Amino acid sequence: MPLLEDDRILISRCLDREPGGWKAFVDRFSGLFVQVIQHTAHARSIALSTHDVDDLAADVFLALLANDSDVLRRFRGDSTLNTYLTIICRRIVVHEMIRRRMAEELGHVKASGSTLERAHVGEDDASTRIENRELVQRMLEGLSDTEAAVVRMFHLEGRTYHEIARELGIAENSIGPILTRSREKLRNSSLASVPD
Repeated sequence: MPLLEDDRILISRCLDREPGGWKAFVDRFSGLFVQVIQHTAHARSIALSTHDVDDLAADVFLALLANDSDVLRRFRGDSTLNTYLTIICRRIVVHEMIRRRMAEELGHVKASGSTLERAHVGEDDASTRIENRELVQRMLEGLSDTEAAVVRMFHLEGRTYHEIARELGIAENSIGPILTRSREKLRNSSLASVPD
């Protein structure tokens, strides 16, 4: 699809730092970003406060400005600008949601009034989520393909039980026991490796 002339002019104004260019960009796409943020949160069963939505929208705009607006410079017009920015926004939001969850679970974020920071990470308690990649890789040893996929999706990708069950085509109530068995295997292997 060819790049629309209005989109080309708007991007050019932003990249050339023309007065009013960035404001026009923000005015045009802030509603789209809010919609993407809310849809992404809803799909991950996370209720967001107005403050959370504002924070995430600011994160998206900052990412678009980072590295001399590299994300905008990479737009080649293979899709509409709206589609391109929707994909970029969703990636940034998912990454930021996972980052904030991990920070809270590791004690780096104070559990305050922010809905996003207090979001329940799934049917399993947040304290059971293992974020250390090395531990997760050790946990994967000896698991079946399905079990390994469940562990990866839950611990590394931050997916909910519902998302995992839908993607893998397994019963949602089988995920908790798979995660419990995997953690138990890791615990037993760690104890076995400790010298007497």
